Amino acid sequence: MVVLSKPAIKQFSLIKTCKPTPTFFPSIPLIDLSKPDSKSLLVKACEEFGFFKVINHGVPTEFITNLETEAVQFFSLPLSEKEKTGPPNPFGYGNKSIGPNGDVGWVEYLLLTTSPQFDYQRFESILGKNPENFRCAVDEYVSAVKRMGCEVLELLADGLNIQARDVFSKLLKNEQSDSVFRLNHYPPCPENQDMNGRNLIGFGEHTDPQIISVLRSNNTSGLQISLRDGNWISVPPDQNSFFINVGDSLQVMTNGKFKSVRHRVVANTLKSRVSMIYFGGPPLSEKIAPLPSLMEGSEDSLYKEFTWFEYKKSAYKSRLADNRLGLFEKIVAPLNKFDKTKAPPSIW
Repeated sequence: MVVLSKPAIKQFSLIKTCKPTPTFFPSIPLIDLSKPDSKSLLVKACEEFGFFKVINHGVPTEFITNLETEAVQFFSLPLSEKEKTGPPNPFGYGNKSIGPNGDVGWVEYLLLTTSPQFDYQRFESILGKNPENFRCAVDEYVSAVKRMGCEVLELLADGLNIQARDVFSKLLKNEQSDSVFRLNHYPPCPENQDMNGRNLIGFGEHTDPQIISVLRSNNTSGLQISLRDGNWISVPPDQNSFFINVGDSLQVMTNGKFKSVRHRVVANTLKSRVSMIYFGGPPLSEKIAPLPSLMEGSEDSLYKEFTWFEYKKSAYKSRLADNRLGLFEKIVAPLNKFDKTKAPPSIW
C-alpha cells in the first residue's frame, strides 16, 4: 500500500503515549442487538460513555469485505491518481489537511455523500473499466449500516420510553437526510514519536456533530476515546463488530442525558489502518432541540434550538478540538446569525 510522504514530525500534532488502562477503568460496553435487554444496555452506554460496540448487527460480511477491498485498492493508487477525485469541496479525496482551519493528521481520506445523486463519474478514470464496482460496494454497505444505525436509534427511543420510537431514526430515513460517508486510511508511520515519546496524531480529538456515527476498521489499533474523568483509553480493534458514537445532535435532543464522546486516532507504527464511518445526519432544515418528552418536571433546556444547517456551518468554522456546542448552550452567548443562502461544506 502506498504511504504518505515521510512526515516532518514538527508539522503534526503530538500527544503523550496513551498509558496502559488501569484495571479499575470500565471496559467499553458490548451490546448484542439480538438480546431482549439491548435497549436498556444501549441507554446506559450512551449515558456513561457515549460510545459502545455492537455485535449481531445484521450487516452482511460480504458487504464489509467488498468495500474494504475497494478502499484498499483506491488508497494503493499513486497520489497523482487519487487526487483526480479531489480536492474535497466538500466531497472527494484529501490527505493530511482536515478541514479549512489548520487541522492536520497522518491520514488520507475519501469523503462521499450518501445521496443517490452523487456523481461517481469522477472515479471512472482511476478505477478502470468498472467504476460501478466501487459505487455498488459503497451503496450496499451504507444501506446496511444505515438500517442497523436506525435500529439502534429505535431501541434507544424504546429504552427512553419515548412513544414515537422513530423520533431519531426518521431523521436518517428522510430523503433529505444530510448524511455522509468517510473512508480513512492511516498509513504505517515508523517514525510516529518524537524524542520525548509523544505520538503522532492520525486524526485529532473531536466529537461528531451528527446524530450518530457507525464505525468499523480493519484489525489495527489507533482509536482512542476520552472518559468522563478526562483519561484517554485505547479501543481494542475488532474488524467483525461495529462501534457507535453518540453525536452532538443526539446529545442536544436528549438534553445532555446522552454524551457525545471525544475521540481521536493515533498513528500506528507498523500497520495500515482503514476505517469506514457512516455519519447519520438530519435534513439541513431540521430543528434540533431537547425533546419535551425527555424533560423531567421543571427541568430546563440546556440548549437553544437551532437547525442542523446552523450547527453544521458553525462547526465548519471551528477547529477539531473546539467545544462546538458551547455557542448553543443557554448559559453561553446568543446564537450567531448565519447566512442561509448557501449550504455549508462538510469535513466529515
